[in-house]
Amino acid sequence: MSKKVLTIREQTIFDGVITRYFLKSIFSLWFKLAGWKVTQATSHGAGVAIAAPHTSNWDFIYALGAAILQDTKIYFSIKDSWCRIPVIGNFMMWLGAIPIDRSSKGKGQVELINQFVVRQKDKKVFFLFTPEGTRSKTQKWKTGFYHVAQSCNIPIFLAKVDYRIKEAGVFHSFQITGEKEEDIQAIQASYKRVAGKFIALQFPPYEGALPKITDAEALVMKALYSFKGFATCVEISTKIKRQELASSVLAFLVDKGIVEETLSDQETGVASYQLTFLGKGCLLHLYPSLA
Repeated sequence: MSKKVLTIREQTIFDGVITRYFLKSIFSLWFKLAGWKVTQATSHGAGVAIAAPHTSNWDFIYALGAAILQDTKIYFSIKDSWCRIPVIGNFMMWLGAIPIDRSSKGKGQVELINQFVVRQKDKKVFFLFTPEGTRSKTQKWKTGFYHVAQSCNIPIFLAKVDYRIKEAGVFHSFQITGEKEEDIQAIQASYKRVAGKFIALQFPPYEGALPKITDAEALVMKALYSFKGFATCVEISTKIKRQELASSVLAFLVDKGIVEETLSDQETGVASYQLTFLGKGCLLHLYPSLA
């Protein structure tokens, strides 16, 4: 006998009076007493949300609280076997579980979410992924989230639960370029600045808090990001609409490993600059979107 096909619930914990009033009040009080805050970046429409680093079951609780406080509906993928367990299965579906049948006869994850997105595209909905795929130590990410975003033509919302600064929520809306490896390296670099509950377990490894970056330095970084490669000081100055760019700004960024420098013209000694992956990762924290 074939198994009954499970469908994604339209109505979840995020709908109705209970969530809007009771749970929102509970999480608001909890965050306030525990000293936690929600990120200030705003997002619109449906998107794939990745939550990293994932080193504790508490990550989901904080992510859930941040979503409820920001009036955002989230869904997360889970093996369909969990959703078939009596009582527990119904509860998981009510929380927003997307039952995934990974057998050869089951629908693929991309197809399942793609069909659902058609009905949710204009709503504030996140399809949540934990790219590490485990709370244990790992050396790589699962990249299914990228294929889902690409197939469904939706952005990737970068979400975090940072235990060092006690902040949870989305910090950037990432528009994929189609250059998968470069996009993922830039995204991973941004998570090197997020402290998980158990830092020793997280991937990529934690490299400390975001360096202090001024508005002028952030503008230079944003300009370099738009060039998609090396640019001279004159080109950067033109991009940010300034007559002259202080050499100390570029020197600071090079010293911090945020920007790399090369000699573009041997005769004139003119240098060119481009963002490193570390720099791109930092930039994603500074602007909610770079589209």
